[in-house]
Amino acid sequence: MEEKKTGVEKVQPQDGSPKKVMYALTAVAVILAAALAYIWISKASLVNELNLEKEDLTAQMIALQNDYATLSSDYDSINMQLDSSREEVSQLIDRIKRTDATNRAKIRQYEKELGTLRSIMKSYIYQIDSLNTLNQKLTADAAAARREAAESRRQSEELSKTVENLSDQVAVGAVVKGRGIRLDAYNASNKITDRSSRVVRLMTTLSLVENELAPKGPMRVYIRVKGPDGTLLTNADQRTFELDGEPMVCSASREVDYQGQEVEMSIYLNDIEDYVKGIYTVDVYTEKALLGSAELMLR
Repeated sequence: MEEKKTGVEKVQPQDGSPKKVMYALTAVAVILAAALAYIWISKASLVNELNLEKEDLTAQMIALQNDYATLSSDYDSINMQLDSSREEVSQLIDRIKRTDATNRAKIRQYEKELGTLRSIMKSYIYQIDSLNTLNQKLTADAAAARREAAESRRQSEELSKTVENLSDQVAVGAVVKGRGIRLDAYNASNKITDRSSRVVRLMTTLSLVENELAPKGPMRVYIRVKGPDGTLLTNADQRTFELDGEPMVCSASREVDYQGQEVEMSIYLNDIEDYVKGIYTVDVYTEKALLGSAELMLR
């Protein structure tokens, strides 16, 4: 007789298939974890490098500040310029400290400003050395003129003219400097505001520092105001001026009577259609040089 077959057949297990799937998933999880760890470590390393760059830049600025502190001259006009540059260095150090190290654009900008301030310091050193050398020469020539005055009146007069001509050279190249440059926004009630939607005009304030060597008389000061996108803000009152032979368009300007004494002044920029959120910059010029810059944040 044939054996009866049961209605239920035994299912044979597949050769370790669930374990293989589990091992594969575990391997993928390990790889993903390793990739995430690598990305996190790389990011942390980059941030650390940027922080080190910022610290190094700050240290260089402090070293430059110390160099400026030890620099002095016997000339009031140069000392005024040195004070202005020292203030710029101090402000830049403060800006660097308040800037996040990951803001690479700003850090690169500050590095360029550091280079500019170093170049300015070198020019001060050269100017002081040149004036000291010239002063020594003037002293020597004056002594020689006094010794030779007894020989003849003609020689005395010629030597006196030489001394006067050398003295005049001290005043050659005197340039007026600016300090305390500030950019503010005003609303319709003539009050300072930082809200872009309420701004009706901008005002730039500054002081032209005292400089007895500078030419006296009318002097026009120009401002170039740029919006957050770098576009120059202009209206119907815009002018064109030349700096180092290059024509430049300004946002606004004002003429003052400069008599060698410090002059406080302000320049308004009106009739701009609208203002947007962001950082506005102003560069202040005379027809001789750039006096300085300032920033304004509108929200």
